[in-house]
Amino acid sequence: MKQTKSLLEQLSIAKQLLRWTVLVIPVAIIVGSLVALFLWLLEVVTHLRMQHEWLLFGLPLAGVLIYWLYRLGGKNAEKGNNLIMDEIHQPGGGVPARMAPLVLITTIITHLFGGSAGREGTAVQIGGSMAGLIGKKLGLPARDIRILLMTGIAAGFGAVFGTPLTGAVFALEVLAIGVMRYDALIPCLIAAVFADIVCSAWGIEHTHYHILYKSDPFVNWLPFVHHNLPLLAKVIVSGVFFGLSSLLFSRLIHNIRANANAYIKIPWLIPVVGGIVIILLSYVAGTADYLGLGVYSKSPEGVSIVAAFDPNGHINDWSWLWKLVFTAITLGMGFKGGEVTPLFFIGATLGHTVALILGAPVDLFAGLGFIAVFAGATNTPIACTLMGAELFGTEHILYFAVACFTAYYFSGHSGIYGAQRLEVKKLY
Repeated sequence: MKQTKSLLEQLSIAKQLLRWTVLVIPVAIIVGSLVALFLWLLEVVTHLRMQHEWLLFGLPLAGVLIYWLYRLGGKNAEKGNNLIMDEIHQPGGGVPARMAPLVLITTIITHLFGGSAGREGTAVQIGGSMAGLIGKKLGLPARDIRILLMTGIAAGFGAVFGTPLTGAVFALEVLAIGVMRYDALIPCLIAAVFADIVCSAWGIEHTHYHILYKSDPFVNWLPFVHHNLPLLAKVIVSGVFFGLSSLLFSRLIHNIRANANAYIKIPWLIPVVGGIVIILLSYVAGTADYLGLGVYSKSPEGVSIVAAFDPNGHINDWSWLWKLVFTAITLGMGFKGGEVTPLFFIGATLGHTVALILGAPVDLFAGLGFIAVFAGATNTPIACTLMGAELFGTEHILYFAVACFTAYYFSGHSGIYGAQRLEVKKLY
């Protein structure tokens, strides 16, 4: 009797897995293709902006255009990632399909004219809106649509960064602080893997970062210790700084948004003021390196994420803070795009600076900052540890985990996503 019951249970599980595979693959194909289109367009407009620096002067007008595009056709789509998360927590009006084209177009406009923004938010919104559309067309119940929306997040994130395992876990971990939604584990993994495959099939190549540092276990006096304890202590110290920078970024972007809405009474003037401030800051900083994604710079001696991994890279001690301010103003005052790639920039350049101060390996600490500042700002330390393994290999995974977990604890109980719920406090 027990064997029969067990067999029926296994058959039921197999049936559900097959059902979810059939439901998720169309989401992955559509999202992976749209993300590929988005990344290609992003590369095109980034090159255009670097070749024609005068485009920066059009940023205030671009902000007005973005405002009216959402005013005329966006409605609740302007809530972006938070709308998707709210719908997963408590199904309501659904995630509109118009979110995908709106966020794609407006993010491209932001980057073309020099706004400091990322790409993760756009990919996640594309994923969520397409998943919601498919769920609605198939007439799925609310519980299934909730899981399908999570697969959209996983697909968008996995495809845009080429990190499918991270994408799957991020979708489970980002919704609430302190808990993970395991009921969507397999569907999210399927979605992220297939979306990444589809995106790559379109010829999209992701930036490769390398940590050349090789572990040197400090075992001369403690033979049972298999890790460099002095280096581990430096990782913990850096993790504190990474977490505090995450906290600063989250609070600054929320405060800028709140104050802009409170003091600028004409809504379309908010992005105009934001655009003017970004132009002025570019002249104060004396460089255009803090505009756009920041993955690479127009000049070989410029500040960028790639340069941060080079011990001889021309990274200013305050490069991380410049990028933090540029991005907080851009996104806090109405422009569109994600926060994650700028967080990579902030973390990598801060890691570079901290490494020089502590006498630590620059490329390793740039990599640690890359993932740890992101972990603190999104409260997703497990996903970010896995991202370190996917991007940099597994040799330094202990350092990845220590940096991400430390940053997570020092980043407070808020983050960049207002809809993220607090389920378990970080400290009792």
